Amino acid sequence: MGSLAQIRVGGVTIGGGAPVVVQSMTMTKTHDVEATTAQIAALVSAGCELVRCAVPKIEDADALARIVRFSPIPVIADIHFNASLALRAIDAGVAAVRINPGNIGGVDKVELVVKAAKKAGVAMRIGANSGSLPAHLAELAQRDQAEALVEAALEEVAILERLDYRDFKISVKATHVPTMIRAYRMLAARVPYPLHLGVTEAGTPFAGTIKSAIGIGSLLSDGIGDTFRVSLTADPVKEVEVAWEILKALGLRERGPVMIACPSCGRDNVGVESLAVVVEERLKAYPEAFEVAVMGCAVNGPGEAGDADFGIAGGRDVGFLYAHGRVLKKVSSDILIDELFHEIDRWIEGGMQRPKRLKMAKPAALAMAEASLIPLD
Repeated sequence: MGSLAQIRVGGVTIGGGAPVVVQSMTMTKTHDVEATTAQIAALVSAGCELVRCAVPKIEDADALARIVRFSPIPVIADIHFNASLALRAIDAGVAAVRINPGNIGGVDKVELVVKAAKKAGVAMRIGANSGSLPAHLAELAQRDQAEALVEAALEEVAILERLDYRDFKISVKATHVPTMIRAYRMLAARVPYPLHLGVTEAGTPFAGTIKSAIGIGSLLSDGIGDTFRVSLTADPVKEVEVAWEILKALGLRERGPVMIACPSCGRDNVGVESLAVVVEERLKAYPEAFEVAVMGCAVNGPGEAGDADFGIAGGRDVGFLYAHGRVLKKVSSDILIDELFHEIDRWIEGGMQRPKRLKMAKPAALAMAEASLIPLD
């Protein structure tokens, strides 16, 4: 669902029913054009659709024109405290600038940036962060940080609306996940503008992925949010990979295969973890969207593998290969994965036609027992 209002950042549409957009941020020194453009290329390969570059110094702003020229996706300049850097970034041709109207040097400076953005057709991202709330909202933040975040964002919105500028998206990012969720819900009820989601300073890949999936995923499942960044203390390519897994898990976007795998347990006959790792790695080479199930025993194998486009259910010596709800063949365990990908490749070459599904009326154990009578391929 997302926001009612819609903006464009370069050639990317945000809000107003457009698909949720994935973005990230380079970790290079922006003035190092070669390193920055190389990282942008890696991000694009992972599925990044908007990229933000930090611009703390004049040499960073001066490098933006070349970065914009080389980048295959829109570039956003991240500006704090210095309106002149925002003006330089706009002159360099960036698609958007991220500013905080409250710390850019006063209303007159904001007006200069807005005037330049209007003339260039450049969008903005504004908003508050739990780590840098205005001093005058400190007391409110002590009582309710979510409310303080929203109030800070609305003050910025009011400044831009007075200047008759509405080409912006808003964020209210917090490190505390429940606060972040509540702040975005409050803000979404009060403004029509596109929202940029994020759990700020989420942490290392393990903890940060969990926090981001809960915070961002909860809001997206409510229909709140138009673009987001997964903020990890890691290579930003990891951020993009996690972002796409969130979108795929919610059924909001498709990009490449989805793999499901049963948890390890005492019924595992084949070492499902080892199988799943190998299958997942090989699936990375496929841009097509389809689902593969990796199962370790007869209990859930027929049902779960049958629901996927393709699936394997392992056994001690033999395994079962499923395709579109039916047992396709029984094969030796040592070639089970190769046979799976052989069938996937053949299906893709044939146009990825999905046959009509039949509901599985038989209990899983009975279906597996019948499948075991199939001659070994």
